[in-house]
Amino acid sequence: MRNPQLNANGELTHLLSIEGLPRAVLTQILDTASSFIEVSDRDVKKVPLLRGKSVFNVFFENSTRTRTTFEIAAKRLSADVINLDV
Repeated sequence: MRNPQLNANGELTHLLSIEGLPRAVLTQILDTASSFIEVSDRDVKKVPLLRGKSVFNVFFENSTRTRTTFEIAAKRLSADVINLDV
């Protein structure tokens, strides 16, 4: 059965869990993450990676620190953020 997080070409389209992801995809995620270390050292910490996209954060347990951290991360990627506390 195909992993629903991957498209027909095996490219990651949604990251919900790392369980079942191929090693190549996991390596790509880690390589991308390490490239953002440089961004955190800049004066302007935003990159246009998610400009025009929306990130929908769903939290089942109330945690202001976690919600805020996720929101800041998405905004640094230039995403529009919607938070839902369930």
